[in-house]
Amino acid sequence: MTGGSVARVLVDSPLPQLDQLFDYRVPDRLRDQVKAGVRVRVPLRSGGRIANGWLVELVESSEFEGRLSELEDVVSEVPLLVPEVWALARAVADRAAGNASDVLRLAVPSRYVRVERSWAAAAPDPGALPQASAPIHGADDGRLERGLRAGERMWFSADPRPVRLDSGVWVGAWALTLAQAAARVLADDRSSLLIVPDYRDQEQLQSALEAVVDARRIIRTDARQTGGARFRSFLDATGDAARIVVGNRSTVYAPAARLGLIAMWDDGDSLMNEPLAPGVHPRDAALIRTEQSGAALLFAGHAPSVEVVRLVEIGWVVEVTGTRHARPRVIATENQFSQEPGSARIPSAAWRQAQEAARHGPVLVQVARPGNTPLLACDRCREPARCAACGGGLAIPREGGVARCLLCGTAANGWACPTCEGTRLRAVTIGASRTADELGRAFPNTRVVLSDGEKPVLRVGADPALVVATRGAEPIADGGYRAVLLLDGERMLLRESLRVAEDCLRWWSNAAALVAPGSPVFLVGVGGALATALTTWRQGDWAASELASRRALRFPPAVRVASVTASAANVASAVTAVTAVPGVDALGPTPVDDGLSRALVRFDYAAGARVARELRAEMIRVATERRRPVSGRPVRRPAVLRVRFDDPDVP
Repeated sequence: MTGGSVARVLVDSPLPQLDQLFDYRVPDRLRDQVKAGVRVRVPLRSGGRIANGWLVELVESSEFEGRLSELEDVVSEVPLLVPEVWALARAVADRAAGNASDVLRLAVPSRYVRVERSWAAAAPDPGALPQASAPIHGADDGRLERGLRAGERMWFSADPRPVRLDSGVWVGAWALTLAQAAARVLADDRSSLLIVPDYRDQEQLQSALEAVVDARRIIRTDARQTGGARFRSFLDATGDAARIVVGNRSTVYAPAARLGLIAMWDDGDSLMNEPLAPGVHPRDAALIRTEQSGAALLFAGHAPSVEVVRLVEIGWVVEVTGTRHARPRVIATENQFSQEPGSARIPSAAWRQAQEAARHGPVLVQVARPGNTPLLACDRCREPARCAACGGGLAIPREGGVARCLLCGTAANGWACPTCEGTRLRAVTIGASRTADELGRAFPNTRVVLSDGEKPVLRVGADPALVVATRGAEPIADGGYRAVLLLDGERMLLRESLRVAEDCLRWWSNAAALVAPGSPVFLVGVGGALATALTTWRQGDWAASELASRRALRFPPAVRVASVTASAANVASAVTAVTAVPGVDALGPTPVDDGLSRALVRFDYAAGARVARELRAEMIRVATERRRPVSGRPVRRPAVLRVRFDDPDVP
C-alpha cells in the first residue's frame, strides 16, 4: 500500500448528502491492493448496506475522532480514476450543483474484468511520435501553431471545402485542420482530446488523423463500440504515452497524459447537449479542464455558437483568422416563387441548375425531416397546423385524402387556424422519402440516394446522383457536390425554440461546406438577416447580433439559467433562498407533470458559484427531511428537488 492507512472514498450514489469524501480504515488484508483511483466497496452505516465507491486518495490520518469503518473490498486491479479526471469531475459537479459520482459515470466506462487483466498483462506499443512539418491547414502565418504552444483558448472558422487526403479519401477541410493541430501537439509528446458531435464527424476526423500520425497513437471512444472495446480504449488513455483521443461529448473527461490540446468541432450541435445528470455541456467542461491543465483549447466550426461569440466578446477566447479561402456561392431564392411542375417545391432557377449539375456529379438536396407524409401549416400566417383534439401536427397521408393528425388520426374536417382564423392549409415540409420519390420521377436517368437517421450514408462517389438527406445526415461527396439545394427552410424556422435560427444557420452552413468550389448553393424560401449571413458567409456577425438581442432580454447565454423542479412548496423555498443573492431573479413557477412545479432562476455568471451552493443546500434539505408515516395511508415517495443549470430544454 502507498500513501497512508486511511482511504478517502467517494460513494457512488445519486443522493446529494453523500456527495463528499468519507474516511475508511484500510484493513491489513487489503494493504497490498489499495491505490488511489481504484474502485472499492464500502459499508454504509444505514441498514448495513454495502456500496460501490472510488478511492480518491490515501492519507495517514483522519479528522474524524471516532472509530472508522473498514474498506469492504477492492474491486478494480488497475487505478481507473486519475487525479486530473477527479479534479475535473469535482469542479464540473460544483458548477452545476450536481454529484461528482454522476460525472464519473460519464467519464469512466463500465468495467470488464477480462479486458482489464489482459491490458495489465500486455505491453502495448503506442507507435512513433510524428515530426512537426507542414503548417496547419487553413490558418495564416503559423497563428494556430503559436496558440497551441502558448496554451491559448481559440475560435477558428474552418475552411468550408472538402479536401482530398493523400490516401485518396475526401474529408471536410475542418477535419484536416484538427488532425494537423493534434499532430503538432503530439510531436511535442503531449496528448489531445478531439470532441465531435456524432460518428459521421468522427469517421472524417479519424481518416484525417490516420493520414498524419501513427494509427497506434489514436484512441477512438464512442457509443458505437462494444463495451469491452470502449473500456480497452479508456485503459489505453490512462497510460503514460501521449495519445490523441477522438470521440463524442464524454471524451472531454477522458484521461490523457500531459494534455496539450482540447479541440471541439461544432459545439452548437444539439448532440453536444449532455442529457445525463448533472447535464454539463462539454464546452463548459472543456473550459474548466483547460484552466486546470494549461492545455490549449480550440473551438472550430463554420457557424460559431452564440456561447462562443460571447466568450470572444469578453476576451476569454481569441478569434483566429483563417486563410482567405473561397467561400460557398450561396443564392437565396426567397423571391423566386415560380416552381417547375413535379420539382418538389424547387424554384425554377435552382431546378434548372440542379438538372445541369446532375449531369456532371452528385447534387445534394437537404430536407427538414424523414418520411413520406407532408406536414401542414396555415396558408395565411404560416403557423403549424395542429389537431384540435390533441395538439398533434396535421399532415396529408401518403395515399392522399383529407389531412389527419399524426398522433391520434383525427380528420381535420372544418379546421380553422387559432391564430388568424384562416381555413386553408399548405404543405410546408415534405419528408425525405417523398422528396426522393418525386425527384426520382423528375430525373428518370439519375441515381437517387436517400440518407437519414434510419438509412445513414456516410459517403457518395463523384458519379452523377441526387442525394436527398435530412439535416445533419448529409454524406460527404468525393470532390464535393456540384450543387446543393437547401429546402424546407421556412418549416425549420417554425420550430419553437430560442435557438431555432442559430440551429438553422449552422445546419445550412455545414451543408453548404460540402459543395465543390465554385458550385452553387440554393437557400429556398428564406430571406432576411439569416439569408444575408449565409450568402455573405458572415455567420459570426449574425451570432453577435443575436447575442446583443438576448443580452437586452436577459436570455442565455447573456445570463445563466437554472431550472428548479419540485413540489410547489419546495420550489418556493428554493426560489426564496436563491433570490437573496444579488442580481438573481426568478420566472414562474409553472405547473409541470406529476403535480410538480418548475421555476427558472436567472443570474449573472459571477453569481454562479453562490447560486449553485444555495440550490445544492436546498437539494440536501429536501432529500434529508424526515417524513412521518400516517396510519392507514400508503408511504409517500421521497420528495425531490431537481436542478438543471444551463438547461437546453428551456425555450
